[in-house]
Amino acid sequence: MALSNRIIITIAASLIFMSCGAPVIISTPIENIDTVPLKNGELTETQLKNWSFYDLVTDTIPGMSVNKAYNEIIKNRKGQTIIVGVIDSGVDIEHEDLDDVIWTNTKEIKGNGKDDDNNGYVDDIHGWNFLGDSYNENLEFVRIIKKLKPKYDGKFLASIEEKDRDEYQEYIEAKAEFEKEYQEASSNKLQYEQIIEQSRVSHDAIAKALGKEDYSKEELMQLDPETKEVEYHMAFLSQMYEFLDPGDTVPEFIKNLEEGIEHFTERLNYNLNLELDGRKEVGDNVDDITDTNYGNNNVMDPDPKKEGIKHGTHVAGIIAAERNNSIGINGVAQNVKIMAIRAVPNGDEYDKDISLAIRYAVDNGAKVINTSFGKYFSTHPEWVQEAIKYAAAKDVLIVNAAGNETEDLDQKAVYPNDQIDNASEISNNFITIGALNYEYGSNLTANFSNYGKNNVDAFAPGVEIWSTTPNNSYEFLDGTSMAAPAVAGVAALIRSYYPKLKAFEVKKILMDSGLSTKADVMIGGDPTNIKSFSELSKSGKMVNLYNALIMADKMSK
Repeated sequence: MALSNRIIITIAASLIFMSCGAPVIISTPIENIDTVPLKNGELTETQLKNWSFYDLVTDTIPGMSVNKAYNEIIKNRKGQTIIVGVIDSGVDIEHEDLDDVIWTNTKEIKGNGKDDDNNGYVDDIHGWNFLGDSYNENLEFVRIIKKLKPKYDGKFLASIEEKDRDEYQEYIEAKAEFEKEYQEASSNKLQYEQIIEQSRVSHDAIAKALGKEDYSKEELMQLDPETKEVEYHMAFLSQMYEFLDPGDTVPEFIKNLEEGIEHFTERLNYNLNLELDGRKEVGDNVDDITDTNYGNNNVMDPDPKKEGIKHGTHVAGIIAAERNNSIGINGVAQNVKIMAIRAVPNGDEYDKDISLAIRYAVDNGAKVINTSFGKYFSTHPEWVQEAIKYAAAKDVLIVNAAGNETEDLDQKAVYPNDQIDNASEISNNFITIGALNYEYGSNLTANFSNYGKNNVDAFAPGVEIWSTTPNNSYEFLDGTSMAAPAVAGVAALIRSYYPKLKAFEVKKILMDSGLSTKADVMIGGDPTNIKSFSELSKSGKMVNLYNALIMADKMSK
């Protein structure tokens, strides 16, 4: 596919980088790349695992030009060490590709049971766990229902006092959301169970007829059915192939169905369970921000299998998996230490935990914080916004995931956010990131990504991202949760090589130095919902490390 739209590189033609020795002239990419041919076929496995590092000009893949930046700009330059706080589900700090990039609190004596540095957290060697031994949690609107039901159940607006009407309205909205989500999860679980049951029966019959488990659609369609039963199984599976990615097999489809059933089962048993008290093991008062004596120093999963920390481990690897160690992957940033802060359960996070987690990261030296989580109901948003402003006052940049529900965030708020309204923000240190796909053109934005001309700031790679997962493993994951840490890595590199730049200046660089395009893109993968890419975020751009370093050099002089 040829590139039919103009991409503008919004920086000067060349800049001088000052380093030890003679100055080096670094040229920007060419301004107009309308005629650059793009990939026509599928990406190879190697390309897919590294696509976010590629350069649109030289590799014809819309990555962040990470390889180009290291090869042409960073080279052997030394930078300062930057601490990046990862507020997430936990991080496998023992992972082969992360163990050498984990932050260590040198002011704390390991295992002595004392708060040696007097920061309020005992033995916080690598971070802090605000969830203690808890894991499964409700969604926020479920917690709202449980809290307010005794007060408002069976009542109507006319009987509610004026001072309670906002709270009553929140209760009504929470109930409506619960009913919608519960019905959806129940229906999807039942549908998946029916499909998987028939898929297994049909697969066993076809595998027996073909004499193999892994067969292609072509092999399926070429089979000569000897009975009406086999013909039925062929017809059913041919329909199932419509839901498979190219190259996938029926056993892989069945595995995906199993994962879907597990997801909806967990949602019903935990996230939407009105009887669950997920916070009981923690023992604090979630409505008292001054009740801070809780949690522990285990920044990994309380389960020794580490199954609950896949998300946080994946995020940490995107940012800073050890580079050039001949194993695993390369993170975006070198010169980084990951501070692991466990505050995101299997369900919605608590505003109290997030507020304290941000403050913990700030007070213990983080210059960049990654927040790859979010929810659409919040009981104490002011606590989190005060923490964001606290981070701004301490010159700390927060990189936030926009969310994965294809919502226009100018119309529907997601938490955390830095919004006063659609026209103004509480601070200038909070950047919200949407997710890119690896295909340039109408599929450029991920079909799940939230967007918003005012409340999303920029986009970065977030589809099929290969990174670290627990127990020395690696996986592809999708989400704005993957796009945000890619940008956190870029921000960390800017702060490493240009430490005099302030957090708000780094945010400006990330937004202003990216690639812009006039391409029209599909929203939610819907060909009837087309918008200009430039209208999906405030900057209208894709974050680009190469250009960001050039702009940082110019601004730092």
